[in-house]
Amino acid sequence: MDTQKLMELSNKTIATTYGRYPLILVRGEGSRVWDSDGKMYHDFVSGLAVNNLGHCHPRVVEAIRRQAGTLLHVSNLYHILPQIELSNMLATLSFADRSFYCNSGAEANEAAIKLARKYSRDHFPGERYEIITMEQSFHGRTLATITATGQEKYKKGFEPLLQGFVHVPFNDLQAVEAAITERTCAVLVEPIQGEGGVNVPDPGYLRGLREICDRHKLLLIYDEVQTGIGRTGKLFAYEHEEVPPDIMTLAKSLAGGVPIGAMLATEEVAQSFVPGTHASTFGGNPLATAAAVATLQAIQEEQILENCQQVGAYFLERLQGLQQRYGFIKEVRGKGLMLGIELDRPGGKFVTACMEQGFLINCTMDKVLRFLPPLIISREEVDKLVEVLDSLFAKE
Repeated sequence: MDTQKLMELSNKTIATTYGRYPLILVRGEGSRVWDSDGKMYHDFVSGLAVNNLGHCHPRVVEAIRRQAGTLLHVSNLYHILPQIELSNMLATLSFADRSFYCNSGAEANEAAIKLARKYSRDHFPGERYEIITMEQSFHGRTLATITATGQEKYKKGFEPLLQGFVHVPFNDLQAVEAAITERTCAVLVEPIQGEGGVNVPDPGYLRGLREICDRHKLLLIYDEVQTGIGRTGKLFAYEHEEVPPDIMTLAKSLAGGVPIGAMLATEEVAQSFVPGTHASTFGGNPLATAAAVATLQAIQEEQILENCQQVGAYFLERLQGLQQRYGFIKEVRGKGLMLGIELDRPGGKFVTACMEQGFLINCTMDKVLRFLPPLIISREEVDKLVEVLDSLFAKE
């Protein structure tokens, strides 16, 4: 069946929840992907920050093959060997003592919301259930997580929403302080907002949140679904300021492309989850956790973070060079290989034009071109993309 007929079949049989581009990606290797017609693209989307190691990283592929031939799935009624190994690694590498596993970032944030409420019920009198979240945030597509999300466009048509969330401006500590009431139990924040437009807070913002939460006996929750597992040049974004949370969520790149979500917490907080309070049938199954172990090992042993830091700084510099040339670029921002260009006009046409020239990029918030390449991307590939952007911008 040719490409056009396959896309017609896709449009006929798959729910129309995505506005899809007219290509079918069928193969990937490293930072490149190929479509069904054999055309190659440099991938600066990485499955929306999922393929941090690139496509088909040998260690991840081998771990999946080995585990698939050994044991695909058993219930969490039993202990799972690679899950034990992954949990020990995460406890060693992060602030956390315990992990809960699920299948996506939204589920991880659901778990964090439930744990924060349960902890408050266990330790404080009264009705402490509200969570302060940020405007322009994004935390998932379930009813609870779209309510937590600080963007109205994701909520339209799904009312009534879950009560218990208060939104304040991002990067505004005074607004957080002013929003706290006797009902507040936690603050939920992305260290860098991804879907909200690659918004980077001022230095000291996370530390300020930590101090506010400590003063009011609130839990601090980091949503590191997009920023985690090396995306910003550190394994976790909170490490840039060395300000640990009480709860942290991970997903996207944790297993190198295999669906997984994780909610990490300190021992004290995690104790509020006891048998029967939360669960996930597929969460942390042998296949997903084996892939995650291989992913973390590769990031630790293959200079992945160093490349992210060095190429990310170079990429940022090249984008800032474009900003100096073109007045319609309002701002260039980001950290590591999570970068964005804010324009004064819609960016969708640049995404399409880049795709036509063999480069996959993303646009969020209508006017922010977002770049989320694999952490193995090279300076040469960055140069090629910048040349294409330069040629496109010159026509404006």
